[in-house]
Amino acid sequence: MVKLNPILLDFPSEFKTKRLVIRAPRYGDGKVVQESIHASFPELKPWMPFAQKIPTVDESEENIRRSIAQFVLREDLRFLLFESSTNAFIGSSGLHRMNWDAHSFEVGYWIDTRFSGNGLMTEAVTGIIEFARKHLGAKRIEIKCDPTNHKSKSIPIKLGFTLEGQLKQNRLTADGKELRDTCIYAKTFIT
Repeated sequence: MVKLNPILLDFPSEFKTKRLVIRAPRYGDGKVVQESIHASFPELKPWMPFAQKIPTVDESEENIRRSIAQFVLREDLRFLLFESSTNAFIGSSGLHRMNWDAHSFEVGYWIDTRFSGNGLMTEAVTGIIEFARKHLGAKRIEIKCDPTNHKSKSIPIKLGFTLEGQLKQNRLTADGKELRDTCIYAKTFIT
């Protein structure tokens, strides 16, 4: 098997689903991301380490710019999600903790509370999985979540992922105060 050099891979930085535009971060996106974190803070805080305090616009912009660099280097492929009809920012997803040699990727996600419950994140994750299969040759996709995060857990279940296991007390809560379990859902593809 030929060793893959991911930095030399060319693939689109933007694509669409039925209701969404899914694209790589751009300079200036920090403002809409910060506004979304602020609006969704109570729902994000229990699950997301980045949401332990509401970031400033500058902190969010710095985070966006780091994401741009990681995207170009193919170290992390963060995508921002926008509603096609309104261009409203609805959340973030992407491909993380990539094993390029095994063509294995983890999908992570969070949604602005104001857009939750309409199937938009399920649509986004479906689009990102299709992107990973078509452009990156994905053989395995994982979704990891806290077993008590029922909204997050519902997405891999809806999409037909298999629960491969539950790691016991393998990580701290987002606030770093308790040990928690992690469910590992996966889907594999034969090519």
